[in-house]
Amino acid sequence: MDKKIKIIGIGDEGQNGLLPIYKKYIFESELLVGGERLLNLFPEYHGEKRVIKGGLKNLIDDLAQESRRVVILASGDPLFYGIGSYLGKKLKVEIYPYLSSIQLAFSRMNESWQDAYVTSVHGRSIQGLIQRINGREKIALLTDDINTPAKIAQYLRSYHVDEYLAFVAENLGGENERCGYYELEELENIDFSPLNVVILKKVKKVKVWSFGIADNEFHQRKPEKGLITKKEIRSLSLMELNLKEDSVVWDIGTCTGSIAIEASLIAKNGQVFAIEKSELDLENCYKNQVKFRTDFTVIKGKAPDYLHTFSEPDAVFIGGTAGNMDDILAACCSRLKEGGRIVLNAVTIENLVQAVEGFKQNGFETTITLAQISRSKPILQLTRFDALNPIYIITAKHKEGVI
Repeated sequence: MDKKIKIIGIGDEGQNGLLPIYKKYIFESELLVGGERLLNLFPEYHGEKRVIKGGLKNLIDDLAQESRRVVILASGDPLFYGIGSYLGKKLKVEIYPYLSSIQLAFSRMNESWQDAYVTSVHGRSIQGLIQRINGREKIALLTDDINTPAKIAQYLRSYHVDEYLAFVAENLGGENERCGYYELEELENIDFSPLNVVILKKVKKVKVWSFGIADNEFHQRKPEKGLITKKEIRSLSLMELNLKEDSVVWDIGTCTGSIAIEASLIAKNGQVFAIEKSELDLENCYKNQVKFRTDFTVIKGKAPDYLHTFSEPDAVFIGGTAGNMDDILAACCSRLKEGGRIVLNAVTIENLVQAVEGFKQNGFETTITLAQISRSKPILQLTRFDALNPIYIITAKHKEGVI
């Protein structure tokens, strides 16, 4: 079609909130498209109405062939977690936004929102939310009928979050609008209208962890305390993984979860998957997830089992192989995304040789760092150094031109 499709944002007050020119576009159109709730706001419309259901592919294919005047209705701002951006890439459109629900919610609070962190759990998994928002001063959340304000409060409190006051705004702009402040604890037991926005405002300080967490901060196995990737080796290994904010990371043999936790704090918008065979270590890993407010997938098992259930990785850390190195390397190398890296820590020369040969057989090239770390230790009124075990840090990448 040559004519541009008009995408018009609309609020809860329906036609009353529309500019006259937007109403004119709607009633002069011959096909009105939108969700059932929005279409019902125009009972006097005489053209054809089409309800958006399921995926948008069939709708896009149909609209591409349309010769009639078409208007698509969207909630609020179609370019704010809406369909406007997606449709704009597939069709010729003109977009006429309404106020977003976030704008309206902050206006009810009399709060500025240019400094707010905005995210959505509408139609998305809540997993990973905690590391995305932890420590932020002001957070706006789009919700849905699964990730409700009560569910969000329960989730946050499971990580011992109590530093936020919640503002919930329901049915913004409509006759049943309701807004109010709530403690997270009371929010757990309140039902709200499905059309709501949650704003979290920090009212007290909380510790936020930075890169290079001290070893003694982690819950570890006792009496065999110390089964952890030491801070210096952990930092070097994470540097070699070359993580981005949206990286997908595997941690094989996670133990206390130290690598997975720090990876989650770097790849806040990505995904982290971990596997560990020891029940005792898993218990500590779960405790550390809560302490450091990181929400990643942890599976009890022995690699390479279950690795097929993980999303394809940008980075893989291998801290332990339990005698399955060849199978683990084959599984990791076959799934690694283009440009990704695998980092393996080895303590013995035999494991070093096996790892380098294994990567070579899978078409990967390696670089090796031998890390020999010593830490200062007081002795009477003096200071000496205590050496940690030397560690081979092996970084593997696809050979150039081989994918």
